[in-house]
Amino acid sequence: MKKSTIIVSKRKTAVANAVVKEGSGNVYVNHRNLESYKNDLLFSLWTSEPIKLSGDAYKKYDIYISLKGGGAISRAQAVRGAIAKCLVKKEKTLRKRFMEYDRSMLVDDKRQTEPQKPYRSAARALKQTSYR
Repeated sequence: MKKSTIIVSKRKTAVANAVVKEGSGNVYVNHRNLESYKNDLLFSLWTSEPIKLSGDAYKKYDIYISLKGGGAISRAQAVRGAIAKCLVKKEKTLRKRFMEYDRSMLVDDKRQTEPQKPYRSAARALKQTSYR
């Protein structure tokens, strides 16, 4: 029986739940192979970063990612973080390499834009007043 590990990565409202199993180096996002996302330039560039940095370490594992919520960029960053966390969970030696390259691969960034308040032009901007 193959051991599996569950990893969660978040960026804004995008949530990527990943399951890692021993396998042959395939990565699936919402039941689609990662190779099928080549048309989406940002998605393919960001998600391929942890795979390229890991060298041949990723070829030992299959990663299945369930992705929900968020926009195009935050979805790509959540998948990127999920792949990086999965590889670090299985191969401890990759942690230092990922942290030196980009810390945001392993640390979730949950910051969101502040909602706009009623009767204002922006989240914090107030109407200017003149007393003259």
